[in-house]
Amino acid sequence: MDEPNQVSLLYEGVVLMGFALASVLLFRRLGLGATLGYLLAGAVVGPQMLGLVGDAQGKIDFAELGITFLLFVVGLELNPARLWRMKQDIFGLGLFQVVACGMAITAIIALAHFSPAAALALGLPLALSSTAQVLPMLQSAGRLHTPFGERAFAILLFQDLSLIPMITIIAALSRNPADAHGPSGWLLALYTVVAIAGLIAAGRFLIRPLFRLIGNLGEREMFVVASLFTVTGAAMVMEMLGLSTALGAFVAGVMLADSPYRHELEADVEPFRSILLGLFFLAVGMMLDLNAIAERPLFVIGMAAALIASKTVIIMGIGLLFRMNWRSALALGLLLSQGGEFGFVLFAQASNAHLIDPEAASLFGAIVTLSMATTPFLMMATRRFREAPAAATRNETREGPLEEGANAIVVGYGRFGQTVARMLIASDIPVTLIDNDIEIIDVASKFGDKVYFGDGTRLDLLRQAGAADAELILFCVDGRQLTAEMLQSVHEAFPDTALYVRAFDRRTVIRLHDAPVKRMVREVLESAVKMARVALEDLGVSEEEIDRAEDMYRARDRERLKVQIESGEMLLPSDRAAR
Repeated sequence: MDEPNQVSLLYEGVVLMGFALASVLLFRRLGLGATLGYLLAGAVVGPQMLGLVGDAQGKIDFAELGITFLLFVVGLELNPARLWRMKQDIFGLGLFQVVACGMAITAIIALAHFSPAAALALGLPLALSSTAQVLPMLQSAGRLHTPFGERAFAILLFQDLSLIPMITIIAALSRNPADAHGPSGWLLALYTVVAIAGLIAAGRFLIRPLFRLIGNLGEREMFVVASLFTVTGAAMVMEMLGLSTALGAFVAGVMLADSPYRHELEADVEPFRSILLGLFFLAVGMMLDLNAIAERPLFVIGMAAALIASKTVIIMGIGLLFRMNWRSALALGLLLSQGGEFGFVLFAQASNAHLIDPEAASLFGAIVTLSMATTPFLMMATRRFREAPAAATRNETREGPLEEGANAIVVGYGRFGQTVARMLIASDIPVTLIDNDIEIIDVASKFGDKVYFGDGTRLDLLRQAGAADAELILFCVDGRQLTAEMLQSVHEAFPDTALYVRAFDRRTVIRLHDAPVKRMVREVLESAVKMARVALEDLGVSEEEIDRAEDMYRARDRERLKVQIESGEMLLPSDRAAR
Protein backbone atom coordinates (compact mmCIF):
# COMPACT_ATOMS: atom_id res chain seq x y z
CA MET A 1 0.00 0.00 0.00
CA ASP A 2 2.89 2.37 0.77
CA GLU A 3 5.00 1.25 -2.20
CA PRO A 4 4.44 4.43 -4.33
CA ASN A 5 5.59 6.61 -1.41
CA GLN A 6 8.64 4.42 -0.90
CA VAL A 7 9.50 4.58 -4.61
CA SER A 8 9.05 8.37 -4.56
CA LEU A 9 11.29 8.75 -1.52
CA LEU A 10 13.93 6.48 -3.05
CA TYR A 11 13.70 8.32 -6.36
CA GLU A 12 14.14 11.73 -4.71
CA GLY A 13 17.06 10.46 -2.67
CA VAL A 14 18.85 9.08 -5.73
CA VAL A 15 18.24 12.29 -7.72
CA LEU A 16 19.42 14.56 -4.91
CA MET A 17 22.52 12.50 -4.17
CA GLY A 18 23.41 12.10 -7.84
CA PHE A 19 23.15 15.80 -8.70
CA ALA A 20 24.84 16.79 -5.43
CA LEU A 21 27.71 14.37 -6.05
CA ALA A 22 28.34 15.65 -9.58
CA SER A 23 27.98 19.31 -8.65
CA VAL A 24 30.11 19.19 -5.49
CA LEU A 25 32.89 17.25 -7.24
CA LEU A 26 32.91 19.86 -10.01
CA PHE A 27 33.00 22.83 -7.67
CA ARG A 28 35.61 21.20 -5.45
CA ARG A 29 37.71 20.64 -8.54
CA LEU A 30 37.35 24.34 -9.41
CA GLY A 31 38.31 25.32 -5.85
CA LEU A 32 34.92 26.92 -5.13
CA GLY A 33 33.89 24.75 -2.16
CA ALA A 34 31.08 22.30 -1.57
CA THR A 35 28.45 24.83 -0.46
CA LEU A 36 28.08 26.42 -3.87
CA GLY A 37 27.86 22.96 -5.43
CA TYR A 38 24.98 21.97 -3.16
CA LEU A 39 23.15 25.26 -3.83
CA LEU A 40 23.46 24.83 -7.60
CA ALA A 41 22.38 21.18 -7.48
CA GLY A 42 19.32 22.14 -5.41
CA ALA A 43 18.37 24.92 -7.83
CA VAL A 44 18.70 22.59 -10.84
CA VAL A 45 16.55 19.74 -9.43
CA GLY A 46 14.08 22.08 -7.71
CA PRO A 47 10.67 23.25 -8.94
CA GLN A 48 12.07 26.37 -10.60
CA MET A 49 14.15 24.43 -13.15
CA LEU A 50 13.91 20.67 -13.81
CA GLY A 51 11.27 20.01 -11.14
CA LEU A 52 12.66 16.55 -10.36
CA VAL A 53 12.23 16.92 -6.59
CA GLY A 54 9.58 18.79 -4.62
CA ASP A 55 8.70 19.79 -1.04
CA ALA A 56 11.75 21.97 -0.47
CA GLN A 57 10.27 23.43 2.73
CA GLY A 58 9.72 20.00 4.24
CA LYS A 59 13.29 19.01 3.42
CA ILE A 60 14.80 22.18 4.86
CA ASP A 61 12.80 21.73 8.08
CA PHE A 62 14.37 18.30 8.49
CA ALA A 63 17.81 19.32 7.20
CA GLU A 64 18.07 22.11 9.79
CA LEU A 65 19.15 19.26 12.05
CA GLY A 66 22.45 19.62 10.20
CA ILE A 67 22.94 23.05 11.78
CA THR A 68 22.01 21.52 15.13
CA PHE A 69 24.63 18.79 14.74
CA LEU A 70 27.17 21.36 13.58
CA LEU A 71 26.70 23.46 16.72
CA PHE A 72 26.95 20.33 18.86
CA VAL A 73 30.32 19.45 17.30
CA VAL A 74 31.49 23.05 17.74
CA GLY A 75 30.40 22.92 21.37
CA LEU A 76 32.45 19.76 21.90
CA GLU A 77 35.54 21.71 20.86
CA LEU A 78 34.88 24.50 23.36
CA ASN A 79 35.17 23.49 26.98
CA PRO A 80 33.79 26.03 29.48
CA ALA A 81 37.26 27.39 30.31
CA ARG A 82 38.00 28.17 26.68
CA LEU A 83 34.54 29.65 26.19
CA TRP A 84 35.13 31.95 29.16
CA ARG A 85 38.42 33.04 27.62
CA MET A 86 36.55 34.05 24.46
CA LYS A 87 33.93 36.11 26.30
CA GLN A 88 35.34 39.45 25.13
CA ASP A 89 35.17 38.47 21.46
CA ILE A 90 31.72 36.88 21.84
CA PHE A 91 30.01 39.71 23.73
CA GLY A 92 32.18 42.52 22.36
CA LEU A 93 32.96 41.78 18.74
CA GLY A 94 29.76 39.76 18.26
CA LEU A 95 27.48 42.36 19.85
CA PHE A 96 28.98 45.22 17.82
CA GLN A 97 28.59 43.25 14.59
CA VAL A 98 24.95 42.26 15.09
CA VAL A 99 23.82 45.71 16.23
CA ALA A 100 25.82 47.73 13.67
CA CYS A 101 25.01 45.50 10.70
CA GLY A 102 21.37 45.13 11.75
CA MET A 103 20.81 48.88 11.99
CA ALA A 104 22.68 49.65 8.75
CA ILE A 105 20.81 47.03 6.71
CA THR A 106 17.50 48.06 8.25
CA ALA A 107 18.19 51.64 7.09
CA ILE A 108 19.04 50.43 3.57
CA ILE A 109 15.81 48.41 3.37
CA ALA A 110 13.78 51.36 4.66
CA LEU A 111 15.08 53.39 1.71
CA ALA A 112 13.43 50.79 -0.56
CA HIS A 113 9.99 51.97 0.67
CA PHE A 114 9.40 49.31 3.35
CA SER A 115 7.66 50.28 6.59
CA PRO A 116 9.88 50.68 9.70
CA ALA A 117 8.54 47.45 11.22
CA ALA A 118 9.03 45.52 7.98
CA ALA A 119 12.52 46.98 7.49
CA LEU A 120 13.47 45.92 11.03
CA ALA A 121 12.00 42.44 10.56
CA LEU A 122 14.07 42.04 7.39
CA GLY A 123 17.20 43.93 8.39
CA LEU A 124 17.94 42.19 11.68
CA PRO A 125 17.94 38.66 10.16
CA LEU A 126 20.24 39.85 7.36
CA ALA A 127 22.80 40.86 10.00
CA LEU A 128 23.27 37.14 10.68
CA SER A 129 25.80 35.16 8.66
CA SER A 130 25.79 31.52 7.60
CA THR A 131 27.19 29.34 10.38
CA ALA A 132 26.58 26.29 8.21
CA GLN A 133 28.71 27.77 5.42
CA VAL A 134 31.46 29.60 7.30
CA LEU A 135 32.44 26.99 9.91
CA PRO A 136 33.12 24.21 7.36
CA MET A 137 35.17 26.71 5.32
CA LEU A 138 37.26 27.53 8.39
CA GLN A 139 37.62 23.85 9.30
CA SER A 140 38.70 22.81 5.80
CA ALA A 141 41.24 25.65 5.71
CA GLY A 142 42.60 24.66 9.15
CA ARG A 143 41.87 28.12 10.57
CA LEU A 144 39.08 27.44 13.05
CA HIS A 145 41.47 27.33 16.02
CA THR A 146 43.59 30.33 15.04
CA PRO A 147 42.99 33.86 16.42
CA PHE A 148 41.28 34.73 13.12
CA GLY A 149 39.07 31.63 13.25
CA GLU A 150 38.14 32.15 16.89
CA ARG A 151 37.06 35.74 16.20
CA ALA A 152 34.90 34.56 13.30
CA PHE A 153 33.44 31.83 15.49
CA ALA A 154 32.81 34.28 18.33
CA ILE A 155 30.72 36.45 16.01
CA LEU A 156 28.81 33.44 14.66
CA LEU A 157 28.14 32.22 18.19
CA PHE A 158 26.75 35.57 19.29
CA GLN A 159 24.62 35.62 16.14
CA ASP A 160 23.14 32.26 17.14
CA LEU A 161 22.50 33.59 20.66
CA SER A 162 20.87 36.71 19.21
CA LEU A 163 18.27 34.56 17.46
CA ILE A 164 16.24 34.54 20.69
CA PRO A 165 16.04 38.37 21.02
CA MET A 166 15.21 38.67 17.31
CA ILE A 167 12.33 36.22 17.65
CA THR A 168 11.17 38.26 20.65
CA ILE A 169 11.37 41.55 18.70
CA ILE A 170 9.37 40.15 15.77
CA ALA A 171 6.80 38.72 18.20
CA ALA A 172 6.51 42.12 19.90
CA LEU A 173 5.93 43.84 16.53
CA SER A 174 3.46 41.19 15.37
CA ARG A 175 0.17 42.31 13.82
CA ASN A 176 -1.24 38.79 13.94
CA PRO A 177 -3.95 38.53 16.64
CA ALA A 178 -2.97 34.90 17.30
CA ASP A 179 0.47 35.98 18.54
CA ALA A 180 -1.04 37.96 21.37
CA HIS A 181 -1.43 34.71 23.28
CA GLY A 182 2.22 33.65 22.83
CA PRO A 183 4.90 33.90 25.54
CA SER A 184 6.30 37.36 26.26
CA GLY A 185 9.93 38.32 25.74
CA TRP A 186 10.87 38.10 29.40
CA LEU A 187 9.23 34.68 29.62
CA LEU A 188 11.30 33.47 26.64
CA ALA A 189 14.44 34.75 28.40
CA LEU A 190 13.44 32.84 31.54
CA TYR A 191 12.81 29.72 29.45
CA THR A 192 16.32 30.08 27.99
CA VAL A 193 18.01 30.28 31.40
CA VAL A 194 16.00 27.36 32.79
CA ALA A 195 16.61 25.24 29.68
CA ILE A 196 20.37 25.84 29.73
CA ALA A 197 20.54 25.03 33.45
CA GLY A 198 18.52 21.86 32.82
CA LEU A 199 20.81 20.78 29.98
CA ILE A 200 23.88 21.34 32.15
CA ALA A 201 22.39 19.21 34.94
CA ALA A 202 21.30 16.50 32.47
CA GLY A 203 24.78 16.42 30.94
CA ARG A 204 26.46 15.90 34.30
CA PHE A 205 24.02 13.55 36.03
CA LEU A 206 22.38 11.66 33.15
CA ILE A 207 24.35 11.76 29.90
CA ARG A 208 27.85 11.17 31.28
CA PRO A 209 26.79 8.12 33.36
CA LEU A 210 24.94 6.82 30.29
CA PHE A 211 28.07 7.03 28.13
CA ARG A 212 30.11 5.40 30.89
CA LEU A 213 27.65 2.49 31.02
CA ILE A 214 27.73 2.05 27.24
CA GLY A 215 31.53 2.28 27.25
CA ASN A 216 31.72 -0.58 29.76
CA LEU A 217 29.46 -2.68 27.55
CA GLY A 218 31.70 -2.07 24.53
CA GLU A 219 28.75 -1.61 22.16
CA ARG A 220 29.77 1.01 19.58
CA GLU A 221 26.34 0.99 17.89
CA MET A 222 24.75 1.96 21.19
CA PHE A 223 27.27 4.78 21.53
CA VAL A 224 26.16 6.13 18.14
CA VAL A 225 22.51 5.90 19.21
CA ALA A 226 23.28 7.65 22.50
CA SER A 227 25.16 10.41 20.64
CA LEU A 228 22.20 11.06 18.34
CA PHE A 229 19.83 10.93 21.31
CA THR A 230 21.90 13.56 23.13
CA VAL A 231 21.86 16.00 20.20
CA THR A 232 18.22 15.55 19.21
CA GLY A 233 17.07 15.46 22.84
CA ALA A 234 18.73 18.80 23.62
CA ALA A 235 17.26 20.27 20.43
CA MET A 236 13.78 18.94 21.25
CA VAL A 237 13.81 20.53 24.71
CA MET A 238 14.65 23.92 23.22
CA GLU A 239 12.09 23.56 20.43
CA MET A 240 9.32 22.71 22.92
CA LEU A 241 10.10 25.98 24.70
CA GLY A 242 10.10 27.95 21.44
CA LEU A 243 13.88 28.48 21.58
CA SER A 244 16.79 27.82 19.21
CA THR A 245 17.46 24.12 18.69
CA ALA A 246 21.03 24.97 17.65
CA LEU A 247 21.60 26.74 20.97
CA GLY A 248 20.46 23.64 22.88
CA ALA A 249 22.80 21.39 20.92
CA PHE A 250 25.66 23.84 21.45
CA VAL A 251 25.12 23.88 25.23
CA ALA A 252 25.02 20.06 25.28
CA GLY A 253 28.29 19.98 23.34
CA VAL A 254 30.02 22.43 25.70
CA MET A 255 28.94 20.40 28.72
CA LEU A 256 30.53 17.27 27.22
CA ALA A 257 33.64 19.03 25.86
CA ASP A 258 35.77 18.18 28.89
CA SER A 259 34.46 14.62 29.19
CA PRO A 260 36.47 11.54 28.16
CA TYR A 261 33.93 10.84 25.40
CA ARG A 262 34.53 14.00 23.38
CA HIS A 263 36.45 12.50 20.43
CA GLU A 264 34.18 9.44 20.23
CA LEU A 265 31.14 11.72 20.13
CA GLU A 266 32.68 13.88 17.40
CA ALA A 267 33.54 10.84 15.30
CA ASP A 268 30.03 9.36 15.66
CA VAL A 269 28.13 12.59 14.93
CA GLU A 270 30.32 13.89 12.09
CA PRO A 271 28.83 11.75 9.25
CA PHE A 272 25.28 12.79 10.16
CA ARG A 273 26.35 16.43 10.37
CA SER A 274 27.94 16.34 6.92
CA ILE A 275 24.98 14.64 5.24
CA LEU A 276 22.34 16.84 6.85
CA LEU A 277 24.25 20.05 6.10
CA GLY A 278 24.51 18.97 2.48
CA LEU A 279 20.75 18.33 2.41
CA PHE A 280 20.17 21.74 4.00
CA PHE A 281 22.02 23.56 1.23
CA LEU A 282 20.29 21.42 -1.39
CA ALA A 283 16.94 22.52 0.06
CA VAL A 284 18.07 26.16 0.12
CA GLY A 285 18.91 25.88 -3.56
CA MET A 286 15.52 24.28 -4.25
CA MET A 287 13.79 27.18 -2.49
CA LEU A 288 15.58 29.77 -4.60
CA ASP A 289 12.77 31.77 -6.24
CA LEU A 290 14.06 32.26 -9.76
CA ASN A 291 10.79 33.91 -10.78
CA ALA A 292 11.27 36.58 -8.13
CA ILE A 293 14.78 37.20 -9.41
CA ALA A 294 13.52 37.32 -13.00
CA GLU A 295 10.75 39.79 -12.13
CA ARG A 296 12.98 42.14 -10.13
CA PRO A 297 16.55 41.24 -11.06
CA LEU A 298 18.01 44.67 -10.38
CA PHE A 299 16.46 44.81 -6.89
CA VAL A 300 17.67 41.31 -5.93
CA ILE A 301 21.19 41.81 -7.30
CA GLY A 302 21.44 45.35 -5.96
CA MET A 303 20.18 44.40 -2.49
CA ALA A 304 22.52 41.39 -2.37
CA ALA A 305 25.42 43.65 -3.37
CA ALA A 306 24.41 46.22 -0.73
CA LEU A 307 24.17 43.47 1.90
CA ILE A 308 27.63 42.12 1.08
CA ALA A 309 29.26 45.55 0.81
CA SER A 310 27.73 46.96 4.00
CA LYS A 311 28.55 43.90 6.12
CA THR A 312 32.09 43.72 4.74
CA VAL A 313 32.79 47.40 5.49
CA ILE A 314 31.19 47.31 8.96
CA ILE A 315 32.81 44.05 10.07
CA MET A 316 36.17 45.20 8.73
CA GLY A 317 35.81 48.43 10.71
CA ILE A 318 34.91 46.54 13.88
CA GLY A 319 37.87 44.22 13.32
CA LEU A 320 40.20 47.22 13.10
CA LEU A 321 38.74 48.57 16.35
CA PHE A 322 39.60 45.23 17.95
CA ARG A 323 43.23 45.61 16.77
CA MET A 324 43.17 43.20 13.84
CA ASN A 325 45.46 44.14 10.95
CA TRP A 326 43.59 45.44 7.93
CA ARG A 327 44.14 42.35 5.81
CA SER A 328 42.68 40.01 8.43
CA ALA A 329 39.86 42.48 9.15
CA LEU A 330 39.00 42.54 5.43
CA ALA A 331 39.10 38.73 5.29
CA LEU A 332 36.76 38.58 8.29
CA GLY A 333 34.36 41.02 6.65
CA LEU A 334 34.24 39.07 3.40
CA LEU A 335 33.91 35.73 5.17
CA LEU A 336 30.84 36.91 7.12
CA SER A 337 29.34 39.11 4.40
CA GLN A 338 26.56 36.72 3.36
CA GLY A 339 23.10 36.28 4.82
CA GLY A 340 22.50 33.23 6.98
CA GLU A 341 20.25 30.20 7.19
CA PHE A 342 18.39 31.63 10.19
CA GLY A 343 17.18 34.37 7.85
CA PHE A 344 14.76 31.89 6.29
CA VAL A 345 13.39 31.07 9.75
CA LEU A 346 12.97 34.71 10.75
CA PHE A 347 11.49 35.75 7.38
CA ALA A 348 8.85 33.04 7.78
CA GLN A 349 8.09 34.28 11.30
CA ALA A 350 7.85 37.87 10.08
CA SER A 351 5.44 36.75 7.36
CA ASN A 352 3.30 34.88 9.91
CA ALA A 353 3.34 38.01 12.07
CA HIS A 354 1.89 39.99 9.11
CA LEU A 355 4.93 42.30 9.09
CA ILE A 356 5.87 41.37 5.52
CA ASP A 357 3.97 39.59 2.79
CA PRO A 358 4.99 36.13 1.54
CA GLU A 359 6.35 37.61 -1.70
CA ALA A 360 8.78 39.78 0.26
CA ALA A 361 9.88 36.77 2.31
CA SER A 362 10.54 34.84 -0.90
CA LEU A 363 12.36 37.80 -2.46
CA PHE A 364 14.67 38.29 0.50
CA GLY A 365 15.20 34.53 0.69
CA ALA A 366 16.56 34.77 -2.85
CA ILE A 367 18.81 37.64 -1.74
CA VAL A 368 20.20 35.53 1.12
CA THR A 369 20.82 32.58 -1.21
CA LEU A 370 22.55 34.79 -3.78
CA SER A 371 24.77 36.31 -1.09
CA MET A 372 25.71 32.85 0.17
CA ALA A 373 26.66 31.83 -3.37
CA THR A 374 29.07 34.77 -3.69
CA THR A 375 31.18 34.00 -0.60
CA PRO A 376 33.45 31.33 -2.15
CA PHE A 377 34.04 33.59 -5.18
CA LEU A 378 34.82 36.61 -3.01
CA MET A 379 37.24 34.69 -0.81
CA MET A 380 39.00 33.19 -3.83
CA ALA A 381 39.10 36.41 -5.86
CA THR A 382 40.63 38.44 -3.03
CA ARG A 383 42.97 35.74 -1.67
CA ARG A 384 46.17 37.16 -3.11
CA PHE A 385 45.25 40.70 -2.15
CA ARG A 386 44.24 39.73 1.40
CA GLU A 387 47.14 37.41 2.15
CA ALA A 388 50.04 39.43 0.76
CA PRO A 389 52.51 39.75 2.30
CA ALA A 390 52.09 36.19 3.54
CA ALA A 391 54.16 36.74 6.65
CA ALA A 392 51.80 39.40 7.99
CA THR A 393 48.76 37.17 7.74
CA ARG A 394 50.60 34.17 9.08
CA ASN A 395 51.70 36.12 12.14
CA GLU A 396 48.12 36.96 13.07
CA THR A 397 46.39 33.74 12.08
CA ARG A 398 48.82 31.30 13.64
CA GLU A 399 50.12 32.93 16.76
CA GLY A 400 50.31 30.13 19.26
CA PRO A 401 48.29 26.99 19.79
CA LEU A 402 44.73 27.94 20.70
CA GLU A 403 43.47 24.39 20.26
CA GLU A 404 43.86 21.63 22.75
CA GLY A 405 45.81 19.95 19.95
CA ALA A 406 48.79 17.78 20.75
CA ASN A 407 52.16 17.00 19.18
CA ALA A 408 51.67 13.33 20.01
CA ILE A 409 48.74 10.93 20.31
CA VAL A 410 49.19 7.91 22.56
CA VAL A 411 46.76 5.08 21.79
CA GLY A 412 46.47 2.74 24.76
CA TYR A 413 47.05 3.88 28.34
CA GLY A 414 47.91 0.59 29.99
CA ARG A 415 51.20 -0.24 31.68
CA PHE A 416 53.19 0.44 28.50
CA GLY A 417 51.32 3.53 27.33
CA GLN A 418 51.49 5.18 30.74
CA THR A 419 55.29 5.05 30.77
CA VAL A 420 55.53 6.41 27.22
CA ALA A 421 53.02 9.20 27.87
CA ARG A 422 54.53 10.29 31.18
CA MET A 423 58.00 10.62 29.66
CA LEU A 424 56.63 12.74 26.81
CA ILE A 425 54.68 14.91 29.26
CA ALA A 426 57.79 15.28 31.43
CA SER A 427 59.52 16.72 28.36
CA ASP A 428 56.66 19.26 27.93
CA ILE A 429 55.32 17.53 24.81
CA PRO A 430 51.52 18.05 24.47
CA VAL A 431 49.91 14.62 24.42
CA THR A 432 46.39 13.34 23.69
CA LEU A 433 45.64 10.03 25.43
CA ILE A 434 43.12 7.51 24.08
CA ASP A 435 41.90 4.22 25.55
CA ASN A 436 38.73 2.16 25.29
CA ASP A 437 38.80 0.83 28.86
CA ILE A 438 36.49 2.84 31.11
CA GLU A 439 38.18 1.52 34.27
CA ILE A 440 41.58 2.77 33.09
CA ILE A 441 40.06 6.16 32.23
CA ASP A 442 38.44 6.45 35.67
CA VAL A 443 41.65 5.52 37.50
CA ALA A 444 43.70 7.91 35.37
CA SER A 445 41.31 10.78 36.12
CA LYS A 446 41.87 10.28 39.86
CA PHE A 447 45.56 11.04 39.26
CA GLY A 448 44.82 14.08 37.09
CA ASP A 449 45.37 12.39 33.71
CA LYS A 450 42.82 13.18 30.97
CA VAL A 451 42.26 10.06 28.88
CA TYR A 452 39.67 10.11 26.08
CA PHE A 453 37.41 7.15 25.46
CA GLY A 454 37.47 5.50 22.05
CA ASP A 455 39.02 2.99 19.70
CA GLY A 456 42.30 4.61 18.67
CA THR A 457 42.68 2.35 15.64
CA ARG A 458 39.70 4.05 13.91
CA LEU A 459 40.62 6.69 11.34
CA ASP A 460 37.64 8.90 12.08
CA LEU A 461 38.44 9.00 15.79
CA LEU A 462 42.13 9.70 15.15
CA ARG A 463 41.12 12.52 12.84
CA GLN A 464 38.89 14.07 15.52
CA ALA A 465 41.73 13.70 18.03
CA GLY A 466 43.94 15.88 15.83
CA ALA A 467 46.05 13.26 14.04
CA ALA A 468 46.36 15.46 10.95
CA ASP A 469 48.29 18.05 12.98
CA ALA A 470 50.17 15.68 15.29
CA GLU A 471 53.82 14.85 14.75
CA LEU A 472 53.60 11.38 16.30
CA ILE A 473 51.05 8.63 16.83
CA LEU A 474 52.27 6.03 19.31
CA PHE A 475 50.29 2.77 19.30
CA CYS A 476 50.89 1.38 22.78
CA VAL A 477 48.16 -1.24 22.62
CA ASP A 478 48.84 -4.94 22.43
CA GLY A 479 50.43 -5.52 19.03
CA ARG A 480 47.93 -8.26 18.29
CA GLN A 481 45.26 -5.58 17.89
CA LEU A 482 47.17 -4.00 15.01
CA THR A 483 47.46 -5.08 11.40
CA ALA A 484 49.73 -3.93 8.61
CA GLU A 485 46.67 -2.91 6.58
CA MET A 486 45.34 -0.72 9.40
CA LEU A 487 48.70 0.98 9.87
CA GLN A 488 48.94 1.52 6.11
CA SER A 489 45.55 3.24 6.08
CA VAL A 490 46.59 5.46 9.00
CA HIS A 491 49.78 6.41 7.15
CA GLU A 492 47.84 7.23 3.98
CA ALA A 493 45.34 9.36 5.92
CA PHE A 494 48.07 11.23 7.87
CA PRO A 495 51.22 11.01 5.73
CA ASP A 496 53.10 13.70 7.70
CA THR A 497 52.61 11.96 11.04
CA ALA A 498 55.23 9.45 12.20
CA LEU A 499 53.88 6.12 13.50
CA TYR A 500 55.41 4.24 16.43
CA VAL A 501 54.25 0.75 17.42
CA ARG A 502 54.62 -1.33 20.58
CA ALA A 503 55.52 -4.87 19.55
CA PHE A 504 54.96 -7.42 22.30
CA ASP A 505 57.45 -9.87 20.82
CA ARG A 506 59.20 -10.89 17.61
CA ARG A 507 55.99 -12.47 16.30
CA THR A 508 54.46 -9.00 16.16
CA VAL A 509 57.56 -7.61 14.43
CA ILE A 510 57.41 -10.31 11.77
CA ARG A 511 53.68 -9.81 11.21
CA LEU A 512 53.98 -6.01 10.89
CA HIS A 513 57.32 -5.82 9.08
CA ASP A 514 55.71 -4.32 5.93
CA ALA A 515 53.79 -1.65 7.87
CA PRO A 516 54.85 1.99 7.24
CA VAL A 517 56.01 2.70 10.79
CA LYS A 518 59.00 4.79 11.78
CA ARG A 519 59.92 2.68 14.77
CA MET A 520 58.72 -0.60 16.25
CA VAL A 521 59.75 -1.30 19.86
CA ARG A 522 59.77 -4.86 21.26
CA GLU A 523 58.89 -4.58 24.92
CA VAL A 524 59.94 -8.15 25.78
CA LEU A 525 63.34 -7.66 24.13
CA GLU A 526 64.14 -4.40 25.94
CA SER A 527 63.09 -5.66 29.36
CA ALA A 528 65.04 -8.90 28.88
CA VAL A 529 68.17 -7.01 27.80
CA LYS A 530 67.82 -4.74 30.81
CA MET A 531 67.59 -7.71 33.17
CA ALA A 532 70.64 -9.32 31.56
CA ARG A 533 72.65 -6.11 31.99
CA VAL A 534 71.70 -5.88 35.67
CA ALA A 535 72.70 -9.53 36.22
CA LEU A 536 76.06 -8.99 34.50
CA GLU A 537 76.70 -5.88 36.58
CA ASP A 538 76.00 -7.84 39.78
CA LEU A 539 78.45 -10.50 38.60
CA GLY A 540 81.17 -7.88 38.35
CA VAL A 541 81.40 -7.74 34.56
CA SER A 542 82.78 -4.42 33.30
CA GLU A 543 80.56 -1.85 31.58
CA GLU A 544 82.60 -2.16 28.40
CA GLU A 545 82.15 -5.94 28.32
CA ILE A 546 78.41 -5.63 29.00
CA ASP A 547 78.05 -3.19 26.09
CA ARG A 548 80.01 -5.56 23.83
CA ALA A 549 77.76 -8.48 24.83
CA GLU A 550 74.63 -6.45 24.19
CA ASP A 551 75.85 -5.26 20.78
CA MET A 552 76.72 -8.82 19.82
CA TYR A 553 73.34 -10.15 20.91
CA ARG A 554 71.44 -7.39 19.10
CA ALA A 555 73.37 -7.97 15.88
CA ARG A 556 72.69 -11.71 15.98
CA ASP A 557 69.05 -11.08 16.87
CA ARG A 558 68.62 -8.74 13.89
CA GLU A 559 70.13 -11.36 11.61
CA ARG A 560 67.80 -14.07 12.91
CA LEU A 561 64.83 -11.74 12.54
CA LYS A 562 65.80 -11.01 8.93
CA VAL A 563 66.02 -14.73 8.16
CA GLN A 564 62.61 -15.33 9.75
CA ILE A 565 60.97 -12.56 7.76
CA GLU A 566 62.48 -13.78 4.48
CA SER A 567 61.59 -17.41 5.14
CA GLY A 568 58.16 -16.72 6.56
CA GLU A 569 58.92 -18.81 9.63
CA MET A 570 57.47 -17.37 12.82
CA LEU A 571 60.17 -18.95 15.04
CA LEU A 572 63.57 -20.51 14.42
CA PRO A 573 64.58 -23.52 16.56
CA SER A 574 66.92 -21.30 18.57
CA ASP A 575 63.99 -19.00 19.38
CA ARG A 576 61.51 -21.58 20.60
CA ALA A 577 62.80 -21.78 24.14
CA ALA A 578 62.40 -18.08 24.79
CA ARG A 579 61.16 -15.17 22.77
